[in-house]
Amino acid sequence: MPVTASTANPVWTAIRRALMGKCPKCGKGSLYKAYLKQVDHCAVCGEAYRHIRADDGPPWLTILVVGHIIVPLIFVIDGWALCPVWVAMLVWPAATAVLAVAVLPRAKGVFLALIWATRSPGSERG
Repeated sequence: MPVTASTANPVWTAIRRALMGKCPKCGKGSLYKAYLKQVDHCAVCGEAYRHIRADDGPPWLTILVVGHIIVPLIFVIDGWALCPVWVAMLVWPAATAVLAVAVLPRAKGVFLALIWATRSPGSERG
């Protein structure tokens, strides 16, 4: 039997949707109203997200992903092309910052989707 969105593991479906910045439940509404500010509830399906807190998970995942991409690139490219030190001091921090800015909202989406899909208590609900 082929795996479709309806037969796939709901946790992976939620993560896939959140990686695209969409609501983990319906996949249509936006998960963010600003860069890292999650919506109170989905505009399409009404699922509440205000109470979910990802805390330190997204920065941790961002550092892990960015570090595993940038550090090997530094070793490979600096070993292959002899660049002046000033070029490396400009390029690598800039590349790291750009990649971190791109990865951070997706990392937060992963944690929001995991907390939502597993119904974990990591929240501010009373």
